[in-house]
Amino acid sequence: MKNILINLSVLIAMLVISNVSAQDFQGIATYKTHRKVSIKMDSTKVTSAMEKEMQEMLKKQFQKTYKLAFSKDMSVYKEEETLGAPQAGSGMMVSSFDGGGSDALFKDTKSLVFTNQKETMGKIFLIQDSLPNYNWKLENETKNIGEYTCFKATYTREIEVPKNNNLSFSVVESDDEPEMTTKEIVTTAWYTPQIPVSNGPGKYQGLPGLILEINDGSQTIICTSIVLNPTDKLEIKAPTKGKRVSQTEYKVLVDKRLQEMQEQNRPAGRSGGGEHIEIRIGG
Repeated sequence: MKNILINLSVLIAMLVISNVSAQDFQGIATYKTHRKVSIKMDSTKVTSAMEKEMQEMLKKQFQKTYKLAFSKDMSVYKEEETLGAPQAGSGMMVSSFDGGGSDALFKDTKSLVFTNQKETMGKIFLIQDSLPNYNWKLENETKNIGEYTCFKATYTREIEVPKNNNLSFSVVESDDEPEMTTKEIVTTAWYTPQIPVSNGPGKYQGLPGLILEINDGSQTIICTSIVLNPTDKLEIKAPTKGKRVSQTEYKVLVDKRLQEMQEQNRPAGRSGGGEHIEIRIGG
């Protein structure tokens, strides 16, 4: 029965794709993100009020709205601009999908490549590399998200975390490196063959339908609205402004800069026993 349901979902997607392949199929999907965050500070200098304030600040930092502008094989994923300080000639900042601004993720799901434009350390980088290969397992569960029937898929991976700790992210102000171990993370996706694009939020893709919800245990991304074939045609293209680097080269640059900042901020003559700060995401 399970195989019948899975094969049926794939068949539906293939039939719909064949019906729209000759059309200029486009759409805009809006996603909301939420991440579980908790803070633990072993310090006499930190009050409960300060800890609560930082908790709220981090919570808001991870609650964002993104727009995915997509065609059959390409997409641009950008954070939605919000109202800021009044600017000359306009009281509102408007986002575009041509990659003209910073922090725009372009995906080509046919060629399986991405271009991620990111502003980091006062510089703009163009991170160009291959899309991740998600080894999705198609499940037999379904649910409705809005008016769309969605099918479940899961992806399992292992990450390194501090030993004897359920942290997926940790900031420790200490001279001692924590002992690491591996932890299995299961990512759950809900996709709909009713929208026949192998795409989704962030770098997620590779399923027979648009991904409307993602949950990896610490972060949830859910689609709140979809506009198919909008009146104004979307210009979906890769960003071009910035220094071109691979994902590995970008990580090396960022790690080097973070290390330099830590050295600059380290008090002279410090010899361990520093304050301990943990930021727990999820779990």
